[in-house]
Amino acid sequence: MPGPSGAGLTALVEQVYREQSRRILATLIRLLGDFDLAEEALHEAFFVAVERWQVDGVPDNPRAWLVSVGRFKAIDALRRRARFAASQAALASQLEQLEQDDWSLEDVQDDRLRLIFTCCHPALAADAQVPLTLREICDLSTEEIARAFLASPTTIAQRIVRAKAKIRDAGIPYQVPALNELPERLDSVLRVIYLVFNEGYSASMGPELTREDLTREAIRLGRLLLELLPEPEVMGLLALMLLHESRREARIADDGELILLDEQDRSLWQSALIDEGCGLVERGLRGGRAGPYCLQAAIAAVHAEAPSAELTDWAQIVGLYDVLLSRQPSPVIELNRAVALAKRDGAAAGLAQVELILQRGDLQDYHLAHAARADFCRQLGQVEAARESYQRALALARQTTERRFLERRLAQLDAR
Repeated sequence: MPGPSGAGLTALVEQVYREQSRRILATLIRLLGDFDLAEEALHEAFFVAVERWQVDGVPDNPRAWLVSVGRFKAIDALRRRARFAASQAALASQLEQLEQDDWSLEDVQDDRLRLIFTCCHPALAADAQVPLTLREICDLSTEEIARAFLASPTTIAQRIVRAKAKIRDAGIPYQVPALNELPERLDSVLRVIYLVFNEGYSASMGPELTREDLTREAIRLGRLLLELLPEPEVMGLLALMLLHESRREARIADDGELILLDEQDRSLWQSALIDEGCGLVERGLRGGRAGPYCLQAAIAAVHAEAPSAELTDWAQIVGLYDVLLSRQPSPVIELNRAVALAKRDGAAAGLAQVELILQRGDLQDYHLAHAARADFCRQLGQVEAARESYQRALALARQTTERRFLERRLAQLDAR
């Protein structure tokens, strides 16, 4: 039975690519043992899909179909290379293994988690692990990753290339480590999953503020990890993501504009996610010394349980930030604490803390630091200082929705 054609087929293939391409790639990387060959096979498979699906119809399981086609395309590519390559014996051995390997859909459910652990292998440079994972797991561009790390795209690209070469040359396996090896690999994996979530929750650039595919995938990976290792920090990370995700519908207005936490309609917050997240926070905190993810989740839980912005327990939030800073010193955490401090003690207290951070030279290229300074100055009636900081924040912001928000703030100052 013929399948869709024209614009309908194009839209369908694009949807499958958006929703499944990184899972397909993870499986192809495991099967082929080569990032570049897997990337090539992935794109070949989707090219074939455009031709075949309009003739044969869409398969019942597009992901399995695309993995199978990609695998065979890779085998063909290796056969062509073997004819001309000097290392024919090595290629022939790779081909033989690939042709004999069997796989089924049941085997590929955890491939993205396997790939995350591969990308976070201790043999790789620490500053390359997260960029490589964001590139291969989430299909983020080097520009998006560079923005998240406040680094240049060239630097990020070089780290990714070196990491891929290291995985290939060292024969790093594509597998979830044994239970006794999991704890030492956990920090990097948690960091990666949270960065995936953050890019979905507040995209670093582009027309859309959020990318639900990334937040959904990060939460799925968090659940898988919790099944493997029910540690307090894993509970904390999953709780943190669930509590943030519970506010998704309230963060964006019907016209696509950003709504700040204080102004959100809390009836839109998803109570099921809040209940699950708060339950995980309690379990994580009972597990002993609270780590950074448990503490951040506890802060999110205070917000989630407050009936209104005015009734939020800001003193408790400031106290939690104090503990968090003692265990994980960070200028971004200091900035978040300054915002909470301003809610508790007034805008002048928050402004003083932000000024200290900026005077130290930290967060000079972080638009949210300048936006916070601008907001405090605005509240204190320091119009010119507020305008200067809003303009600086606008010059640094790359996300369209955030830029429109800052432009509105500037327009409100001018109206004054």
